Amino acid sequence: MLCRVVVAIAGLLAGSAVFAEPYFAVQQGAKCVACHVNPTGGGMRNAYGVAWGQTSLPSRTLDLGKNELWTGSVSRYLNLGTNLRATASYTDTPNEHSLSEFDLEEARLYIELAAIPDRFSIYLDQRIAPGGSNNLEAYGRYWSANHTWYVKAGQMFLPYGIRLEDDSAFIRQVSGINFATPDRGVEAGVELGPWTAQLAVSNGTAAGPENDQGKQFSGRAEFVQSRWRAGVSYNINNADAGDRNLAGVFAGLRTGPIAWLAEADYIKDDGFATGERKQWVGLLESDWLIRQGHNLKVTAEYFDPDDDLHEDERARYSIVYEHTPIQFLQLRLGARVYDGIPQNHPDNRRLAFAQLNAYF
Repeated sequence: MLCRVVVAIAGLLAGSAVFAEPYFAVQQGAKCVACHVNPTGGGMRNAYGVAWGQTSLPSRTLDLGKNELWTGSVSRYLNLGTNLRATASYTDTPNEHSLSEFDLEEARLYIELAAIPDRFSIYLDQRIAPGGSNNLEAYGRYWSANHTWYVKAGQMFLPYGIRLEDDSAFIRQVSGINFATPDRGVEAGVELGPWTAQLAVSNGTAAGPENDQGKQFSGRAEFVQSRWRAGVSYNINNADAGDRNLAGVFAGLRTGPIAWLAEADYIKDDGFATGERKQWVGLLESDWLIRQGHNLKVTAEYFDPDDDLHEDERARYSIVYEHTPIQFLQLRLGARVYDGIPQNHPDNRRLAFAQLNAYF
């Protein structure tokens, strides 16, 4: 359990796009496609995103002399990126032994083969360590000439809500749509002025083999302005074992040096053997840009696992200090408090961690 929790927190920094956290988009008043190869965010950054991450994010940028900034471009037809994370964590669970651990969380490799630059490419997101190699994304994507629409097919992360990198967040863990559950299918999207929208049709098996005739439909639409944004999401997964329906709203707001994020989701499971269950999850996050290279993140989360039961709600609160001293390096120090049913000890644990993230 500890390892999964630490990995999930570390996941906030996943990818060569270690700065894939949505609050950066809110701070900059930009859409995900402005900095990322993937229009829905996460994964490899494009040339602008890589340059921004080296010059605008760290406290200072080391002078590389005659060498140019790293852009991720090996050639016009090949782009690369990678990321490595190491953490030290301490977990205190009531009535259980405390646990401290050093861990290598992951190493990931990003490859984009641009057969027709800016129009058609094949994209790979491969987790190469620890353990065996595991593919997360592998798809082909075609852009229109003016980049107002695209279509992609293969294995991909599904479009839904705020694309937090933290898979342990209630809004990502309970919904089941996160960076651990890509799926195989087709996605189409549009980028029209302040609007960004995506619709995906997939197997609904989290990249496993298809076992029935049902399909999963995922969609999100967002309206983006310089100081605020708002969006809606919907997901339905039809399966022989039962149906799952998700509906959510999300928003972002910039107030001076603080970026705010919020999301609320309603989840309805209709299992043919277990009956109907309704759940609610929510997130409120603030990110205070103290000064360049220094960010303070505070989050509050809510989870009601069964709307028909009382006094089973859960919450958790986090505070994380992020420091990016130079390009390609970020240090994080954080703590998280879980507040759940008193007799369930793991739901009331305390977690502290320190992390080093090296990326390019």
